[in-house]
Amino acid sequence: MLSDIEIARSTQLRKISSVAQDLAISEEQLEHYGQYMAKVPSTIADESKFKGHHLVLVTAISPTKAGNGKTTVSVGLALGLNKIGKQAVVALREPSLGPCFGMKGGAAGGGYSQVLPMEKINLHFTGDFHAITSAHNMIAALLDNYIYQHAAEGFVLKQKLWKRVLDVNDRALREVIAGVGASTNGPLSQSGFDITPASEIMAIMCLATSIEDLQRRIENILLGFTADDKPFYVKDMGVAGAITVLLKDAFNPNLVQTTEGTPAFVHCGPFANIAHGCNSVIATKTALTLSDFVVTEAGFGADLGAEKFYNIKCRKTGLTPSATVLVVTAQALKMHGGVPYEEIKQPNLEGLKRGFWNLDKHVKNIQSFGQTVVIAFNKFVGDTDEEIEALRYHCEQELGIGFAVNLAFTDGGEGAKELATLVANTVVNKPSKPLQFTYADTDSIESKVEAVAIGTYGAGSVTFSAAAKKAIKRISELGISHFPICIAKTQYSFSTDAKAYGPTEGYAFEVRDIVINNGAEMIVVIAGPILRMPGLPKLPQAIKIKLDENGEITGLS
Repeated sequence: MLSDIEIARSTQLRKISSVAQDLAISEEQLEHYGQYMAKVPSTIADESKFKGHHLVLVTAISPTKAGNGKTTVSVGLALGLNKIGKQAVVALREPSLGPCFGMKGGAAGGGYSQVLPMEKINLHFTGDFHAITSAHNMIAALLDNYIYQHAAEGFVLKQKLWKRVLDVNDRALREVIAGVGASTNGPLSQSGFDITPASEIMAIMCLATSIEDLQRRIENILLGFTADDKPFYVKDMGVAGAITVLLKDAFNPNLVQTTEGTPAFVHCGPFANIAHGCNSVIATKTALTLSDFVVTEAGFGADLGAEKFYNIKCRKTGLTPSATVLVVTAQALKMHGGVPYEEIKQPNLEGLKRGFWNLDKHVKNIQSFGQTVVIAFNKFVGDTDEEIEALRYHCEQELGIGFAVNLAFTDGGEGAKELATLVANTVVNKPSKPLQFTYADTDSIESKVEAVAIGTYGAGSVTFSAAAKKAIKRISELGISHFPICIAKTQYSFSTDAKAYGPTEGYAFEVRDIVINNGAEMIVVIAGPILRMPGLPKLPQAIKIKLDENGEITGLS
């Protein structure tokens, strides 16, 4: 069996101009990044052309450490839809360098269901993450300079909220002291780094609907509070225009292709455990403008990615999926059924059935939004026919929802035709209802957190730390309690405990802190021990990534 990178390298790529022609995008509209990648103007998005077009969301049950193959299924579904005669594109999130060199080694799909060129997409791509990192840290530098230059006038921030970011997993940077040494080195302050996907700039890039909206949101970024307790924003430094200039090119969606040469948009937005975990609104809307079917994904399990997709992205844009595909693997079901992680690749029908509770809870949660659910069983080597049929029976007969086996990893679009046919029939015959959100805009922050923690996660109670309560008071004073919430917690469990794989109903949900993303217009709620700057494992994927004797990259997968 060829590796992902070997399959990617053996695929004959189409020139990106030819791929663009499939969507009626002219050569003049492309900004080329080599022969096989290009940016397209954000102004292509046109909601008047959405009529009759279908948005399909792909999410998953709670994953194993190896993931569930959600991106593989997303790409495969788009390939399968094209195979059965539908016009379909996929709209994905960009990979982050942190996990690529840490746990995952890549995030562009797998096998014969990938977006290409995978090496470039997984590494520096078109520079979007570098632009976001630079813009975020430029604000940090300008803020420190403002404090330094205006200190003689009595200006001081008694509370500085803006940290720095880096797209690398680096635990040593979580807490730092800046400005050490001579006074000319700037103000001495305690600070730290988050990973770039957790940056508010990333969230703004994902949620902005135009360049004008991008600048408006940047202006409204809350940086801290002055000595007289007044909020201090980016607009108070007069630099929002400069930051918008840094992001101007990055704001345009990226056009690439799949392993079968069909169009794909890949733009911004990973990490639904610590961010909102969806690709950019502008990329999704561009795709919907140009294609009959758009398959998009929301990060990690449905309790994180799908919940945020509906309650944040859809709430703010009016987007509504015609159906939601829930990716299920036998390995994840077994893990959530109490089978030791080291044994989940082995046949275990009873362990699989014990894990049905996790699937059922995700299905119930998605249906609570009014969504029609379709199950995509992502088949791995070692999965038995007995296990597959037991799951099919549970879904179709006991839950009353559609079920299809996805073989896109090994067979590309041909292997996803069963799933594609099921999805196409579902959006015509049993489309989703209008979205029903978990909470109202007018609910308090506490009520919103409780609605998600108790209603979606199954918590028994919610507690707020002193820091969280102080932030909630600030939010009320600023008049922004109407913002949606973005809960940051572990992706491996419905609870805040990453190792609680079994049912967790009734646990105590602890809110450790709250971060105000005033420009992104959402409130980030940090629950349990989750960190917004990940660390590297004992044996990071970077050990495997290298150039071979022919100068070819190996180790990305």
